[in-house]
Amino acid sequence: MSVLIDGLQYANWSEKIFRQMREGGVDAVHVTITYHENFRETVLQIEKWNRFFERFPDLIFQGFTAEDVTKARETGRTAIFFGSQNPSMIEDDIGLVEVLHRLGLRFMQLTYNNQSLLATGCYEKDDTGLTRMGREVVEEMNRVGMVVDMSHSGERSTLEAIEFSSRPIAITHANPASWHKALRNKSETVLKALGQSGGMLGFSVYPHHLQGGSGCTLESFCEMIARTADVMGTDRIGIGTDLCQDQPDSIVEWMRVGRWTKKIDYGEGSASAPGFPPMPGWFHDNRDFGTISGGLRAVGMSEAEVARVMGGNWMRFFGESFGPATGG
Repeated sequence: MSVLIDGLQYANWSEKIFRQMREGGVDAVHVTITYHENFRETVLQIEKWNRFFERFPDLIFQGFTAEDVTKARETGRTAIFFGSQNPSMIEDDIGLVEVLHRLGLRFMQLTYNNQSLLATGCYEKDDTGLTRMGREVVEEMNRVGMVVDMSHSGERSTLEAIEFSSRPIAITHANPASWHKALRNKSETVLKALGQSGGMLGFSVYPHHLQGGSGCTLESFCEMIARTADVMGTDRIGIGTDLCQDQPDSIVEWMRVGRWTKKIDYGEGSASAPGFPPMPGWFHDNRDFGTISGGLRAVGMSEAEVARVMGGNWMRFFGESFGPATGG
């Protein structure tokens, strides 16, 4: 049986969801623990997860290395890998990259949707690329073994991160812009550069990233994956659902607005539909990954290719990415 890994989720975590992970046979999940939180607030999120690990040791445990995915399979549990969707928690202190890596952070986006101290987000009018601090932080992330994630970054910033990073980067949750032209989705130029550099793309099931939104069909989604495999190679793609299960609409407001504005920013939503959009009928929670596997087979992917997309590629990438750089 092949490994099953989700490249990103931001659910309202509970015993119910942890049990659904086990029902769905999910071996590992990259979990967002922070958006706009500062360092101390991020530590509070880690404390919250420590209580989850303490309360549900038969269901979940914290993952630090790729070997923990194997451990999860062998013990019938799900390994949880921490990530951040913004660099807010390192504040203006490059030393916090290593501190957070030691606490288990394995992914960090250089931006959310806005300009950060490191790079430019995809909602900004002008993309100025990696900043001076951005280059320094990427070097430090490369050194300690923290993955550079450009899921919410602008085109120039993403291409510069791919070029400047000495280790392959990831776009953990996005889709091709040629399939659905959302600001968050990625151009073929980015996808080709990502694949050629050894990076990873996780396909998102979040409706704002889907052709047809909540009405997107399984066939359309899986055909898109197959076409992207032709662009990037079948070894460079995986799933990154961006599942926000059971979250209240106040959370999507925090994701979009943070502390930077007094106005409401609706992002890909609108004033008439400000909250989380309904999920497509074929994917509601962690028990539905088998539906995606079946859809990939139906569009002509081989069993070996499906196994790589559903987790094998992430497993390899974790092994390449989470440890210190060779000689570092």
